Amino acid sequence: MVITDARLLKGGDPVDACRRAVRGGATAVQVRLKDASPRHLLALARTLVSALPVPVLVNDRVDVALAAGAAGAHLGQDDLPLDALRPRVPPGFLLGLSVGSETEAARVRSWDADYWSIGPCYATAHKTDAGPPLGPHGFAAVARLAPAVPVIGIGGITAQNAGAIVAAGASGVAAIGAIWDASDPEAAARAIRSAYA
Repeated sequence: MVITDARLLKGGDPVDACRRAVRGGATAVQVRLKDASPRHLLALARTLVSALPVPVLVNDRVDVALAAGAAGAHLGQDDLPLDALRPRVPPGFLLGLSVGSETEAARVRSWDADYWSIGPCYATAHKTDAGPPLGPHGFAAVARLAPAVPVIGIGGITAQNAGAIVAAGASGVAAIGAIWDASDPEAAARAIRSAYA
């Protein structure tokens, strides 16, 4: 999964950048623009939904995801509770959940999430409120508490460390900086995929 970030896209065309990441192997795109207005977020999500052949999810905003025709939404621990939202979304609408510790995992493991995003796996400068890095062993400990859903590693993921997180039980990884800090998002995504394919 590739996650958008306005600062990392450096004012470039986010649709073109996401297309390139998908060509490199990204199998989903999460639209995360923390400082964008709902109108701008909706416009970008709609554009990406129509432009990309992979599922598009919207970070935090279930309402925007539904209005955009997105495949789903990703929720943090401080967002509206996933278990309260599940009955209000249509069948097949994906709801992912961020989980950063064994304590958080125990609190939400009964919720009907479609996947867990576990992290930060490694130190990251791209999410200022991320907790301490879990590393592969910490990731595995949290992942063992997940219900029977895919678990994705996030936080400081690079082509050099993605394989260790997949070996620790991840179904896949999510990347921000490793994609958008690179001069070529397609090559960066391909390098991450080839690290554990």
